Amino acid sequence: MTAAAVIRVLIVDDQSMVRAGFAALLAAQSDIDVVGEAANGEEGVALARSRHPDVVLMDVRMPVLDGLEAARRILAPPPGVTHRPRVLMLTTFDVDDYVYEALRAGASGFLLKDAPPSDLIAAVRVVASGDALLAPSVTRRLIADFARQRPAPPRGGAAPALRLKALTARESEVLELIARGLSNAEIAKALVLAEQTVKTHVSRILAKLGLRDRAQAVILAYESGLITPGQS
Repeated sequence: MTAAAVIRVLIVDDQSMVRAGFAALLAAQSDIDVVGEAANGEEGVALARSRHPDVVLMDVRMPVLDGLEAARRILAPPPGVTHRPRVLMLTTFDVDDYVYEALRAGASGFLLKDAPPSDLIAAVRVVASGDALLAPSVTRRLIADFARQRPAPPRGGAAPALRLKALTARESEVLELIARGLSNAEIAKALVLAEQTVKTHVSRILAKLGLRDRAQAVILAYESGLITPGQS
């Protein structure tokens, strides 16, 4: 995505009024083009593969195929399908098991359906730029809540911890601050680094750990024990 690029958006929601409202709001933006609408996850997967959107707004609860499974299919396509858009989950619940699982599957974040219109527009732009929606406190709370509630898998927690051994000490520091919800600018201030240096560290962390974005980095930080719920 370049600064001048138009963001192609696909809206997947089983409520026609919601789809129409989101479509009208987003289409009114000069840098956003709504390329399709789908009423269930199955239609959404098909349209994602034919319309090649940059961002998919995906409702969590839908008939035929729910948003979680649809997100999995879009983010882990079969051989031969090369296009993988960013997926932004939409929910009416601020804590939703499906959303957590979607983040693990590679979704770039989630947004409450009753968020202000400006938040929706900003979310689409943030996700399209390659970042993850981790700024809203509710996202961090969701991840922390599930990390706290779910028992660690028996010895399965060792695998995430072993993955972190690929990181340098500085990269581990940066990952810990990402997991606490700090922005690149805040991390730069905390570690007395240039913001561009932080961006480089973040890119290397994602590459070394095979992660799609910051959302998956936060989850791995919790699951590996690098950071624990409630830690400040």
